[in-house]
Amino acid sequence: MSDRDERRDELLAELDRRAREFNAQAVMFSQAVAGRLGINATDLQCVNILSQMGPMTVGRLAEVTGLTAGAITGVVDRLESAGYARRERDPEDRRRVIVSLTLGDGGRGISPMFDAIRRASAELYSGYTDEELALILDFFAKAVPVLREQTVRLREGTPGGADPSPQP
Repeated sequence: MSDRDERRDELLAELDRRAREFNAQAVMFSQAVAGRLGINATDLQCVNILSQMGPMTVGRLAEVTGLTAGAITGVVDRLESAGYARRERDPEDRRRVIVSLTLGDGGRGISPMFDAIRRASAELYSGYTDEELALILDFFAKAVPVLREQTVRLREGTPGGADPSPQP
């Protein structure tokens, strides 16, 4: 193996380690926010998805999250009870149900929890050039669909996905 190949292997191993560390901290932050709001982390991520993508059908929310329609029904039930979301019939097709955020009184508590991390992130981003930021954006634009696909594969036990049986 050449020095260049060895260096690349080292970089890829460190990238994997750092990505896992980042993901773990993101999950822990999400759980802390969800706990403060009195909802679970999955429900909070559905609020996040709806806030970014706008109202959508239960089926589409299931597709985007990789959860089953039954699981999403439970999520929407809990979000409605907590005052974060509502179901409405699609005016174009009354058979379809659209889920949208309400974020009335409850929603006012969400944004302030993210203010500090937004400021810290802005400070972090200020250390990068526009070109470096474009590269980071490119990475995330390509990484999110990969992660989404692997999540679905793992849940479905699809060949090529992770082996669903635990290893000793």
